[in-house]
Order: sequence, then structure tokens, then C-alpha cells
Amino acid sequence: MQGFIIQINRVKEEDLIVNIVSQNGLETLYRFYGARHGSINIGFLIDFETQKSQKSTIARLKDVVHIGFGWIHDYKRLHLWQDFIKLFYPHLKDTDEFESFYFELLYEASQKWGKQNPKRVAVEAYVKLLEHEGRLHENMECFLCNNPIQENKISLVRAFLPTHYGCSHTLPIEKKALLELYKTNSSLFLSDKEIERLWIILCEGL
Repeated sequence: MQGFIIQINRVKEEDLIVNIVSQNGLETLYRFYGARHGSINIGFLIDFETQKSQKSTIARLKDVVHIGFGWIHDYKRLHLWQDFIKLFYPHLKDTDEFESFYFELLYEASQKWGKQNPKRVAVEAYVKLLEHEGRLHENMECFLCNNPIQENKISLVRAFLPTHYGCSHTLPIEKKALLELYKTNSSLFLSDKEIERLWIILCEGL
């Protein structure tokens, strides 16, 4: 089985509780400390096995193999990847069951991460997530005042909720370029400054 590590908690000296997004869902597994274990970290894609425990309701994580990315030693890209992938645990932790969408979304993003601007990859992936969850607001109506947004510029708040610039006083974004992102899942028409704003909103939480 393969999965992305999205959360690690240290318990009992060096033992770990590891949360993994796999094709089967969100896995919560126990990893015993040992000198023979390779290092693992948030954001890593691993191949692994699970083993049920008679002493605990949490299964054991075993036979871990790290599946590396070509960009894994690029500290800046790795740091951005970890910032992005950390957002998934609080978003998914109370979900009982979900399909393979989240694993596939992260896998696709990981393949693009070393070739494109990572923040653009993250923004495009987030739009896919919002659409999948039925939370993508393509109707340009202000979240704060409930009036239509007729201007050519639009401001966004957490979860990419649309607002008038005068209501939220955040960096405005070209509305036409934003709608193109929603329609084609391409950030091509957004400037780097606008992408930076969308990245900041994304980091507030999924």
C-alpha cells in the first residue's frame, strides 16, 4: 500500500503515531522506535504494510519504504510541500470514509511540484478539492454583504469565498483570470502576485 504522511506525533520517547492518506482513506498507525527504521517525515510518499495489534486499537506501521521525489533535496520546494500537505490532517481527521480522491490529488501535485511553480500547483489542486467537495463558489456574490460582485476585480477570503474589495480590504484579483482558473484548472492568467495571495489564503486552512 502507498500513502502520503500528513501528520506525525511523537509518543513514548521515540515511538510515533503516523497519519497517512492512502487510496483506502486516512490511516492512523503506530510506529515503534528502532535503529533499523529508516527516517520518515511529513510529506513523504511511502510504501508500507499494516499489522493489527492485540494490545491496541491502532494498527502497527511496518515495512516502510520511502518513495523519493526528484525535488526532495530542494529545501524550498520541500518546505512548501510540507506546508501544503500539513493542511490535510485537520481537514480530514474527522472523516470516517472517503474515496481515493485525496491520495490521487496529492500524487498528481507531487509529480508537478518539481517542474512548475509549487504555489501554482497547490492553488490548482485546491480548486479541484473545492470543486470535488461542492465548495467552489463560481457565483460572484459577496460572502460578506450578499450583493453581486460586478467589478472586474474580486477579493477572496478563506476557502476562496468571494468578496468585494471594499468589504474585505484584501488584495484584489482579476475576476476573469480567477474564473478561468475555476473553468480550466489553470492558473496561467493569474500573476505571481495574485498566486501569492491565493497561497496565503490556502495556508489559512482547507
